[in-house]
Amino acid sequence: MTVQPIRLFGDPVLRTPADPVVDFDAELRRLVADLTDTMREQNGAGLAAPQLGVSLRVFTFDVDDVLGHLINPVLEFPDEEEQDGPEGCLSIPGLYFDTKRRQNVVAKGFSSFGDPMQIVGTGLMARCVQHETDHLDGVLFLDRLDPERRKEAMKAIRQAEWYDAAAPPTVKLSPHLSDPFGLGR
Repeated sequence: MTVQPIRLFGDPVLRTPADPVVDFDAELRRLVADLTDTMREQNGAGLAAPQLGVSLRVFTFDVDDVLGHLINPVLEFPDEEEQDGPEGCLSIPGLYFDTKRRQNVVAKGFSSFGDPMQIVGTGLMARCVQHETDHLDGVLFLDRLDPERRKEAMKAIRQAEWYDAAAPPTVKLSPHLSDPFGLGR
């Protein structure tokens, strides 16, 4: 197994947009294997390369017995339907907060061999794909919380035993507007 340490909230790599993959080679396939092994070891639904300290647009997923990966994902939303439910992150261990996401997503990208791929997801798969793609953009699910939930989350993080007060993290607003018309949904 090639289980790797997971970067925790506060690590700058988690706030840095990842670079597109340009070389679909053996090294990339090793990264996908490392991501998969680490994700499964931690019982995660998904894991993005920045969470292992690698700034490349790659993530793996294991949702509803569907195991896979996607490279250089681009998301499309076929409708406006939303979901609101518990979401967590391996980089913010042990904490879960209700987070709004789109209910349905179409993710287009590539396999580790450079073959075009598409994932059509709903429910948990849609949540996972959006969460992991956010990681590739330097966005954490905390950024998608409403102000009250974000305040609650930051308090819980500061109380977590893994939190490093010497390097306090920042929370930023998502560049992907979930409320583009300012309706306060």
